[in-house]
Amino acid sequence: MSRAPARQGMAGRLVASLFVLAASVYLVLTTAPRLGLDLRGGTQVVLETHDSPTAEADAEATDRTLEVLRRRVDALGVAEPMLARSGDNRIIVELPGLQNPEEAVAAIGRTAQLSFHPVLGVGEGQADRVLPDESGQKLRLGPAALSGEGIEDASGQTNTQAGPGWFVAVDFTSDAARSWEQLTAKAACAAPGDPLRRVAIVLDDKVISSPQVDLNTSCNVGMIGDKMQITGQFSPAEAKDLALLIKAGALPVPVEVIEQRTVGPALGAAAIEDSARAAVIGLVLTAVFLVAVYWLAGLLAVFALACYALVSYAALLAIGATLTLPGLAGFVLAIGMAVDATVLVFERAREERKSALPQAIERGFRGALSAIVDSNVTTLLAAGLLFLLASGPVQGFGVTLTVGVLVSLFTTLVLTRVLLRLVRKPRLSGLTHDGGVRRWVNRQNPDFLAKPRRWLVGAGTAIMIALAGMIFAGPSLGVEFTGGRVLEYSTPGAVDADRVRTAVNDAGFPRAVVQTSGDNAVSVRTEPVDQPAAERIRAAVASVSGSATQIRDEQIGPSLGAELRTKALIALGLAVLAQLAYLAIRFDWRFGVAVVVALAQDVLLILGVFAWLGKTMDGVFLAALLTVIGYSVNDSVVVFDRVRELRGKRQKDPFSRVVGAAVLQTLPRTVNTGIGVLFVLGALLVLGDGSLADFALALLLGLVAGTVSTVATAGPMAILLEQRSPRRAATTRPKPRARTGNGAVV
Repeated sequence: MSRAPARQGMAGRLVASLFVLAASVYLVLTTAPRLGLDLRGGTQVVLETHDSPTAEADAEATDRTLEVLRRRVDALGVAEPMLARSGDNRIIVELPGLQNPEEAVAAIGRTAQLSFHPVLGVGEGQADRVLPDESGQKLRLGPAALSGEGIEDASGQTNTQAGPGWFVAVDFTSDAARSWEQLTAKAACAAPGDPLRRVAIVLDDKVISSPQVDLNTSCNVGMIGDKMQITGQFSPAEAKDLALLIKAGALPVPVEVIEQRTVGPALGAAAIEDSARAAVIGLVLTAVFLVAVYWLAGLLAVFALACYALVSYAALLAIGATLTLPGLAGFVLAIGMAVDATVLVFERAREERKSALPQAIERGFRGALSAIVDSNVTTLLAAGLLFLLASGPVQGFGVTLTVGVLVSLFTTLVLTRVLLRLVRKPRLSGLTHDGGVRRWVNRQNPDFLAKPRRWLVGAGTAIMIALAGMIFAGPSLGVEFTGGRVLEYSTPGAVDADRVRTAVNDAGFPRAVVQTSGDNAVSVRTEPVDQPAAERIRAAVASVSGSATQIRDEQIGPSLGAELRTKALIALGLAVLAQLAYLAIRFDWRFGVAVVVALAQDVLLILGVFAWLGKTMDGVFLAALLTVIGYSVNDSVVVFDRVRELRGKRQKDPFSRVVGAAVLQTLPRTVNTGIGVLFVLGALLVLGDGSLADFALALLLGLVAGTVSTVATAGPMAILLEQRSPRRAATTRPKPRARTGNGAVV
């Protein structure tokens, strides 16, 4: 009777696996991926709306502004643009393929509040609105007679018969035409040359034209018709841009460009190529390692790992996720982390090797289930915080990591379980003997944590060194957190950073930070600068390298930088609190505190190493740091899950011996998982460049620090807390002894 439900459950897992794999293959073959601008090239602009004297920059006004911007972007002819509101007062505009965004940003970001005013005279006037005209003469203006909302069409034109020069032809709506007729009718009553005969056309609080009403216009009659011309000393581009603004309409509220990113297509293609090569090399090395350690079970795990990559990619296609550079790196990382759950099952099965192979495998899954669930939940907490608190590429990393964790649960608990049923020969399975690490572990004394203070002194020393780096070397924050501009150039060959730094300093930027990456890339980070200043920086780089082609341009305002810095601190704080709360609920508050202390140590160590090395701490670094939080807690959860299990079996043993035994028993899983992740991250570090390499470096540091801190910090801290505040032993009532029929107790 017990075998029938087991067979039915296995059949259900087989059907589910086949269905998911078939759907994944279909999606991969029929759906094109959505690449972020950092991978396909283009420009992203973040605009922030502000209150005006007549309108509040709320969600409704921002939505109206977005529609005006959409018409302007459509008029630019950019293929597949993306515009979306973020929050109540921000708009994200993505312009794929646009590499020279200055003119486009100027066009879409201008408020374009167009209005037509009667001229009341020249000179200052306390009660009047005073603006300089085209020549600088101050004009006193009356209230607006009509606004840009009455414009039906506008175009930049030239008339060679009337003379050289460009003008803007404007078509009014019927209501605006009547207002224009009334405005010019009153102005026509003034004498020729009188300022009162002029009409001021104001765009964004600037007089762009103030012509006199034609002398043929009759007093009190005005210019009849629904057409007019805005004349001035316009170039062809200026006339067309002005016509675009007028035709698209005025923005309901003013906007400010608070962030701008431009990435060249060559840089994105290189990132894709580096990540793909890292994925292939990492997978091959991981596959060889799994087969060498776990034999036939390892070979099946490799197949499950390939299916994991397929299903994860298909899931990203299904939800329409945008693949970004951090997201791509996160996808490669998730492949390595997917090994963890499988290794947990294999090591648990090896512990049950005295049973028949099918029973050992089933017990391995049951024994590893709680650790798998707990460790994946902690990673999901970090990924969820990335999605909720971050923005742009880092948010994409959170999505990718979330998908990777969920698919990992499916491939381990469903697909791998089905595949292991195919193993018939115990000797070839690789699960009926101890590995080299476990044989070494079995010879060790579990009392090595009996003096926890010694371990904590060593951990404290490492923290002091990291803090010294933060104090003396200082953190090098990216423009995401400080505001500023980063310009990256490709050069014909390798250049000396000191020579470039001197050239940029001579160009007028003494505080610029110059870094080289790879053999032919130079980045310059400075305070917010305009486009002419950026061109001077490019010329300075070119003077040293021979030529400099811009491949990346990021500009973030100081206010946004401060906001992102605050969000980063909030994300880290919430991550720690979330982990503490979860561990306190699932385990014991002492375990939760111990894990948080180890977690803080890992974060400080990474910050300190990056400070000593002078590495930039940017948004991608934040993604790596939050991933390290999930990974570090993941490792501690596996150990404390075993502590919880052993504690019930060894109630008479000292707690330090129980923790030491748990560390030793889970060490094979830690080593084997760490090697798998190490292969992938090592490939990213060696093959990647720039922020991709720094991302891999931060994760490698987190991998090592997280593994060591579990033994040297989390375990000793839990022991110390137990000594200071021992847990009360559970009290159990004695079972009543049975009585015989004659009343005797037996």
